[in-house]
Amino acid sequence: MGYSTVLCYGKKYALTRTDFNEGRSTKVYAEELGGKDFISFNFYISEKGEKLKPCEMSPEKVMDFLNNYFLLQ
Repeated sequence: MGYSTVLCYGKKYALTRTDFNEGRSTKVYAEELGGKDFISFNFYISEKGEKLKPCEMSPEKVMDFLNNYFLLQ
C-alpha cells in the first residue's frame, strides 16, 4: 500500500495504491484535496493480458488523469 500527493490540471489529489494477488491486481483511489473530484480504478494482469476497470467513471477520465498527473511527494 502506498500514499502520494499528486497534481493534475492544477488540483492536488491524495492518491492511494494497494496491490493484491502478488502484484497482479492494483486498486488506485485519488481524491481531490479540498474539492469533490476523485479517480478510482482497478488494474488487473492475467494470462489473457492487462485490464483497466474504472469505478463509477469513464475509462477516458482515468486515462486522462494517468497521462497528466505529476508526483508531488
